[in-house]
Amino acid sequence: MTSAIDSDTLLSRASELIDLAKAAGADKADAVVVRSRSRSVTVRLGKVEGTEASESDDFSLRVFVGNRVASVSANPGFDMKTLAERAVAMARVSPEDPYVCLADEKDLARTYPDLELFDSTDVPTDSLREAALETEQAALDVDGVTSSSGAGASGGMGGLVLVTSHGFSGSYMASRFGRSVSVIAGEGTKMERDYDFDSRLYFADLDDARTIGRRAGERVVKRINPRQVDTVSNVTVVFDPRIARGFVGHIAGAINGAAVARKTSFLRDRMGEQVLKSGLTITDDPLVVRGSSSRPFDGEGVSGERLEMIEDGVLKHWFLSTGTGRELGLPTNGRGVRGGTNVSPASTNLALEPGEISPEEMIRGIGNGFYVTELIGQGVNMITGEYSRGATGFWIENGELSFAVSGVTIASNLKDMFMRLTPANDIDRKFGIASPTIAIEGMTLAGL
Repeated sequence: MTSAIDSDTLLSRASELIDLAKAAGADKADAVVVRSRSRSVTVRLGKVEGTEASESDDFSLRVFVGNRVASVSANPGFDMKTLAERAVAMARVSPEDPYVCLADEKDLARTYPDLELFDSTDVPTDSLREAALETEQAALDVDGVTSSSGAGASGGMGGLVLVTSHGFSGSYMASRFGRSVSVIAGEGTKMERDYDFDSRLYFADLDDARTIGRRAGERVVKRINPRQVDTVSNVTVVFDPRIARGFVGHIAGAINGAAVARKTSFLRDRMGEQVLKSGLTITDDPLVVRGSSSRPFDGEGVSGERLEMIEDGVLKHWFLSTGTGRELGLPTNGRGVRGGTNVSPASTNLALEPGEISPEEMIRGIGNGFYVTELIGQGVNMITGEYSRGATGFWIENGELSFAVSGVTIASNLKDMFMRLTPANDIDRKFGIASPTIAIEGMTLAGL
């Protein structure tokens, strides 16, 4: 993948697109190339099920004629002059949009750090196959595992090339390597499924294949012969870190400026107010060296900085791109992401900062409760905050995980859940959303 770092040709073509757009009548324009290279192997029960390799350089041109904007996309080999003329013609007949715009020139990144996002290791297909097979076999070797849903290994890279008509020109690339497996324990109607995986920017940082497989096997075996429990109206629910990351994602969604502008966030009127328990902090940092979601500049050429989105429980910032910020009367904070031909705000390396107690101490202090390892369904209303999801996990009895539980529903309102949340100290920052184990008091568990 070493040759994939060289973006000079793509930068040159993007610059030429900008010049052609302006010659065709555009007042402003930006051109983006999203580059990707990937290779993957999937196996099941010792046999290869699929081998895939892909490469793409997807061009997007966005042009502005006054307050009118249009975007077009193309693959390599297109006629640049025709593409630019078509984009300008589309913009001239588009409705006016007072908010869509390029980033202000003063906000553009003039220099940016090397975040060490690219590992040039080229993993051959044979090595990917061996890793996938080894991961699966390690899971099948765990006593009680009866079958496999499949395993996989992958390697690749992706990156962004961005050129604007007001002086920005830059690119970055990030590599990605992964291993995963899903296995089954039990027989017939009593089968249970679980999985494990790892994903890293640097190949050498990946968890060992056998370690991933063993973890998956051990997780699924613990779920055999689950029970149902009675309905409890006031129970403390503990979220495994894997599930807690998804919960922190709900916080990110609620403080996304686009949702606030659309009035689809239940926190839209809460800026400057207490939204989490005192002492809790949510950070977002795009400049973490080797961070999973790091980037030297955003999809508009703006370099972000570390922000305490929620500090000591108080909401301090929305995630903002230039257009969303303009709609809300605020400056961008460098969180714009290119999605096709559009720009919308999103988090980068987001973290619920850890607490001071271990997960074991947390569980001992709860006495009786419910430890969640998997959630089912999409029962989250981001407008009202209502939360209701199917769950499986383990019953906490006398401060210890006792027996597996399935077929229950946990429910509350995110507003209340945020204020009753307690984090443990076991955060793992290797993912784009990082969270320790969390406990949330006062939830309803619907069982028998």
